[in-house]
Amino acid sequence: MIFASIDDVQSALGAQGYICGRDLATVVFLSLKLGRPLFLEGEAGVGKTEIAKAMAAAMGKRLIRLQCYEGLDASSAVYEWNFTAQMIAIRTAEASGGKDASALQEDLFSDKYLIKRPLLDAMQPHEGGAPILLIDELDRTDEPFEAFLLEALSDFQVTIPEIGTIKAEEPPIVILTSNRTREVHDALKRRCLYHWVDYPKFDRELDILNARAPDVAQDLSRNVVAFVQQLRTEDLFKKPGVAETIDWAKCLLALDVIELSPEVISDTLGAILKYQDDIAKIQGSEAKRILDEAKETLEQA
Repeated sequence: MIFASIDDVQSALGAQGYICGRDLATVVFLSLKLGRPLFLEGEAGVGKTEIAKAMAAAMGKRLIRLQCYEGLDASSAVYEWNFTAQMIAIRTAEASGGKDASALQEDLFSDKYLIKRPLLDAMQPHEGGAPILLIDELDRTDEPFEAFLLEALSDFQVTIPEIGTIKAEEPPIVILTSNRTREVHDALKRRCLYHWVDYPKFDRELDILNARAPDVAQDLSRNVVAFVQQLRTEDLFKKPGVAETIDWAKCLLALDVIELSPEVISDTLGAILKYQDDIAKIQGSEAKRILDEAKETLEQA
C-alpha cells in the first residue's frame, strides 16, 4: 500500500493512533513516493520510533528494527553464523565418516546456518512486499558504522565473504532516527529526506493524548497537556516528551485522579521527569507555580 495523497497519510496514521501534522505527513509521503530513506531527528520521546510502527501497521508491512548502540558493527547488524549448529554438524560428519571436507565446508557456510540480523533480513523477500527497516537512534553508533550504512543504503546490498553479495530484489522502506546526541555525517543525511520532529503544540498534543489514552477525562487531559507544555519551558536537564505525557495521564487514571494538584504532581513526577535533579527542582512550590501558570494559559486560550 502506497498512499495516494498527503491527506491519506494523515488519515492512515491517525487510524493507528499517531496524530501528525501536515509537514511530517508530507515528508513521509515523499519518502514513499520517491523511494528515499527518511531521516527523523528530534528530542527523545517525541514520536520518531512510533511513526515507523504506525506506518507498518497502516501499510500492512513487517517492521524490522535495528536498535543502535555504541560499538555496533557491521557483522552484528547484518549476519552471524550459528557456530553451535556448525560444530554439531562437523562432529556428526566426523563420527559418520560422511561428507568430504570441501562438501562439508560448502554446507556449513550455507543459508541453513546463517542467522540474519536486521539489515540482511530487510533485504530478503517478504510476504506483503518490502518491509519497513527502522534504524533507531543512529547517533549512538560511531562513524565507521555510518560509513558502512551509507554503502549498504546506497545499493541496498551487503556482502557476506563466505557467500557473496546479496542485493535486495525490492528495497526496504528505510526510516532512520536520531536524538542528536552527536551530529550524523552529512553524506548519510544527503541520501535521505530530512525532518525535525519537534514537541507538538497544545492542540496536537491533546489530540495525541485523546487517541492514546481515551479513558482520561477531557478536563484532566487538558490540564495534563497544559502542565507538561509549561514544564518544557523550564530549565531542565531532560524535558518530558509526548511519551511521558501519555504515561503520566495513564498513571493519574490508575490513581483515580480527577484534578491536578501540587500534591498529586509531586507524588507522580517520576512519570514525566527521569532525573533526580529535575524532580528536586520541580517539587513543592515550583509545582504549584507551574500548575498555576498552566491554568492561566488555558483560561486565556
